[in-house]
Amino acid sequence: MKSYFCLGGAGRICREAARDLVEHASFDRLAIGDTNERAGREVVEWLNDPRVFFVPVDPGDDDGLVAAMRGYDVVLDGTAITLNGHTTRLIGLAGCHGINLNGFGEEYAYDELFRKAGRTHVPGFGMTPGTTNMMALCAAAQLDKTVIVRVSHGSFRPVAFSKSITETTTYEYDPELPGRVVFERGEFRQVKPFARPREIALPEPYGLHPQYIIPHSETKTLAEYLAGSGIELIEVRGTWPPANMLLVRALYEWGMLRNETFEHKGMELRIMDVVGDYLGQSREGTTTALYGYALHVEVEGERDGRLYRHTLTHTHPPSDGTDPEWAGLRAYTRNVAIPMAVAAAVLAEGPRPCGAGVHIPERAFLPGEILPALERRGLHIHETIEEIDGYDFSTCEPS
Repeated sequence: MKSYFCLGGAGRICREAARDLVEHASFDRLAIGDTNERAGREVVEWLNDPRVFFVPVDPGDDDGLVAAMRGYDVVLDGTAITLNGHTTRLIGLAGCHGINLNGFGEEYAYDELFRKAGRTHVPGFGMTPGTTNMMALCAAAQLDKTVIVRVSHGSFRPVAFSKSITETTTYEYDPELPGRVVFERGEFRQVKPFARPREIALPEPYGLHPQYIIPHSETKTLAEYLAGSGIELIEVRGTWPPANMLLVRALYEWGMLRNETFEHKGMELRIMDVVGDYLGQSREGTTTALYGYALHVEVEGERDGRLYRHTLTHTHPPSDGTDPEWAGLRAYTRNVAIPMAVAAAVLAEGPRPCGAGVHIPERAFLPGEILPALERRGLHIHETIEEIDGYDFSTCEPS
């Protein structure tokens, strides 16, 4: 039988991944590992399954964390972006398969560690990155030549419902972040925050929103996977609720996203640490009018000498309470968590064709292993195909 360790399992997203495993996977034990014992035991009670139990973990005790994870088949890493490089190393030392949500790149330094352990780690598998990678591969598999990929998403959740989410906001719009890139004609080009705005029509109820280049890993992983296919342009954009975007734009324009220190009543503070703490304690920071997730992936290429555009979108049950399992914030957290759980269950089944090591999602999984499972859980992928006269290389501002 299989076993899973949910690191950061008391978090809003990782607990939903655990819930999906309880409902759909075969296993004999599932550990909720977290520093917050009260929240962790609440999750165990909520899941109400004798195979699920709480394990206290101390992020400062590397040896203790490795010992706690050792013996499990797969670790679902729900920790924050800034911890993922560190936790990946510990998962490798524990001899487990691993998967996380962010995939910002530090994980690949531990490829040899996982190869020696005979285990596989996949950085970045949720909605985006993760599901978007599989959607792009679906379209590319139908083309003889893939020339343009544009990945877009709308992430409709409060700006600060957890510290990890607040950290993600600050990270993605850090003015000095080197990873905010587009792929153009064989090279990666760095762009500034709010670069290349493009109006994206997301499935209802989300609608039309301006979206900007964001530092997501699909740009690099798709460029690696599609190398030699004719790929010339990859752009990844995203948006949050309009009020969130207005706030982040103001913080950027006023220099606060640099998170510099300032003095306040004799104390040295970092401005975004203060802003994040305030938002996490405010009604505006912890609620939003519409919850959920929407994906939009465009792939342009050639088949049999003709040019086509494949547009793939994603829909899910509404957050309005008509389905209690998707009500409110859960319409967001389940969207992110379910793909992670599905991929973790695939990892647990045995060796992957890519072999041991740290691998990009495109090499670790096949769309046919992931997307049908999402469909069965209410996450639906829709595809339209149209013939085009020429490729759309347009951008709204120079990089």
